[in-house]
Amino acid sequence: MTHAISLTDFGGPEVLRPADVVVPGPGRGQIRVALRLAGVGPTDLALRSGRLKAFGAAKGTVLGFEGAGTVESVGSGVDDVAPGDDVAVFLPGLGGYAELVIAEFWVRKPATVSWEDAAALPASGEAAVRVLDLVSVGDGDTLLVLGAAGSVGTVVTQLAVARGATVIAAVRPADFAAVQSLGAVPVSYSADLVADVRSRAGRVDAVVDAATRSDLQAAIDLAGGPERVVTLSNANAAALGVRLSGPEPGGVVHALSEAMSRLADRGLVLRSHTVIPLSAAAEAHTRLEAGERSKFLLAP
Repeated sequence: MTHAISLTDFGGPEVLRPADVVVPGPGRGQIRVALRLAGVGPTDLALRSGRLKAFGAAKGTVLGFEGAGTVESVGSGVDDVAPGDDVAVFLPGLGGYAELVIAEFWVRKPATVSWEDAAALPASGEAAVRVLDLVSVGDGDTLLVLGAAGSVGTVVTQLAVARGATVIAAVRPADFAAVQSLGAVPVSYSADLVADVRSRAGRVDAVVDAATRSDLQAAIDLAGGPERVVTLSNANAAALGVRLSGPEPGGVVHALSEAMSRLADRGLVLRSHTVIPLSAAAEAHTRLEAGERSKFLLAP
């Protein structure tokens, strides 16, 4: 058994409560990791509230897509890490709000990367590389990023700039300086988004929606159709013909490796961190929903 935070129902942060859960030994191609820190992301909030029905979330689920810690044991077929190695893990099957996790996707934590950055990277790094590949962002493209100041949006922006794209960052005015420092052109995320973007860019080739709440119709209008628009959590995506993107097993290792490599080479700047105890997961959700601008990390 391991201490964890379980989803007792769908609703407000109060539905997150302590629980003891069984974490089995690792199966083939898996590792068991003693976490130092677990990340809290915007998709966690959408799953907890019931607004997003995905990733198999149900009563009793332990939320959490990411973390960093030390390998405790490995399953058969695993030969790239061993007990005692430090890793960052991506958990598309959830389970991160716990002391111990079973992981199928991991990347070694370089000595130059802090535990905080290692725990904060996997979900946002994997998602950023994935969505940029899905909409084929490359040199000369103009990319609109909705929610560019968030955990995922920050990484999307930097990776897109590194690929040679012009990035239009839809954020709050208070975040203009932050996204400009990443190489993006800021616009206010307002009711006049279409007009504001068109006043700053001659065209928009693709849109990545990394916002907690977003106007997908505006994104479609700006991109000239839904084909190169992708969202990470907007439940209206299917009705509008937009891709709601989730992790794809075949690309996870590539994405984690690319993101961690850039982080280790100081090619990525992550959001500031706030570390609180695992038992305070509900507090992290409450503070995020109240608008606090930080990456929350839970310490078991």
